[in-house]
Amino acid sequence: MIMMIAFYIFAAILLGSAALVVSVRNPVHSVLFLILAFFNAAGLFLLAGAEFLAMILVIVYVGAVAVLFLFVVMMLDVNFAQLREGFQRYAPIGATVGLVLFAELAMVLGGWRVAPGITALRAAPMPAGMQNTAALGDLLYTHNILLFQLAGLVLLVAMIGAIVLTHRDRRTSRRQVIARQMARSVAETLELVAAPLGAGVAPGEFRRPKPLEEAAVPHPVAPHQGEGH
Repeated sequence: MIMMIAFYIFAAILLGSAALVVSVRNPVHSVLFLILAFFNAAGLFLLAGAEFLAMILVIVYVGAVAVLFLFVVMMLDVNFAQLREGFQRYAPIGATVGLVLFAELAMVLGGWRVAPGITALRAAPMPAGMQNTAALGDLLYTHNILLFQLAGLVLLVAMIGAIVLTHRDRRTSRRQVIARQMARSVAETLELVAAPLGAGVAPGEFRRPKPLEEAAVPHPVAPHQGEGH
């Protein structure tokens, strides 16, 4: 009875927080509701006897991934109003994809049947003679390895899409041209300065990189006093 009450409490909070993740306007609040959803999902895993998944969800996702999301949202200063400008234009495409996903879920639920003896497995979810972590590894990396790799590919595509959507090209930033750097000669990159003994070289005499119009003109070097910079 207590487990059933705990299940409904965790499930209700999980569904509510998941709905708030995608509905609130403030992205910081969205990440906080995501953390709340992770905690309640970990509680459901504990009730199901999957304590390894519960700890992974709390330690990895809450302690690292969700906090990283929070720092990225707070520090990048992403203009979310600009990202939402094309919502009405892409709404039909999104609605079509949503309908396709809903139809697939309906097909899965329509063909789902309760396996015989499932009530006995609910009380003992682990196979005999195998711990929870070993059973999970055997299930993921032996029996469902293809689905596991496909899930990783979907996450990779989502990560690339998030980077593309939030990337801002700053024209004032300095960029490296690798081909130009590799093609430079010594005369274009090294300048010998005549520094009198004890006088040193003033900071204004250093020029890096050397101007291209002066690269071809060699500079005279005082004997026994040349120093490379």
